[in-house]
Amino acid sequence: MPDTAERPGTVPWVAMYHSVGDRTCDPYRITVTPGRLERQLLWLRARGLRGVSVAELLAARARGAGHGLVGLTFDDGYADFVTDALPVLRRHGCTATLFVLPGRLGGDNTWDSPGPRKPLLTADGIRRAAAEGMEIGSHGLTHVDLTTADDFTLKAETVQSRAALADLLGRDVDGFCYPYGRVDARVVAAVRAAGYRHACAIDPGPLTGPLALPRIHIGERDTAVRLLLKRRLHRLRRRPVVGV
Repeated sequence: MPDTAERPGTVPWVAMYHSVGDRTCDPYRITVTPGRLERQLLWLRARGLRGVSVAELLAARARGAGHGLVGLTFDDGYADFVTDALPVLRRHGCTATLFVLPGRLGGDNTWDSPGPRKPLLTADGIRRAAAEGMEIGSHGLTHVDLTTADDFTLKAETVQSRAALADLLGRDVDGFCYPYGRVDARVVAAVRAAGYRHACAIDPGPLTGPLALPRIHIGERDTAVRLLLKRRLHRLRRRPVVGV
């Protein structure tokens, strides 16, 4: 039987990816190979599920039509999203939310010390992903822990990043993603004040809601059995998300 049942008040299942490509050196386990991503999307399809962007997922749930939809997110805006992830998503009729850093366009992941270095998308790469139907969201300007940022930095990372992406894309940006998944009430308030309509964390606890959506990390080792366990545990461990 397809795994599409979703009771009112349940937690939306949102998968968290990062890089898709070569895993020769992957100390932080942030990379999945295109082949693994393909098999994971096939696993979803075999259960009557389809991966979509967070915006599409929440809009469908608001209409009572979220059955069979799973949120797909890709953090950091790695350049390999366009070359390695996008063709796989397209092949399986999926969309996703790509969280990017407008303050590091064409740069690399300097926050991961000592490395390895991975190139980030340029403005043209982000526009290409958007043209392919992907939702573009902000991951802040430069990938800093917002819970330790001063007020000036917090405003820049939320307000200025949204404005920069709106200018780049020619449209409003509704989604935000907290760097490192770290969030507190002050940061949620700043994201709300900046005008975002939804935001992704990892395990936000009591802050769980449309501006602090829980997600589950998906990696190279997540085969069919592990995916099934993660889906079931997500339902058990996460608080209901009121309003979506």
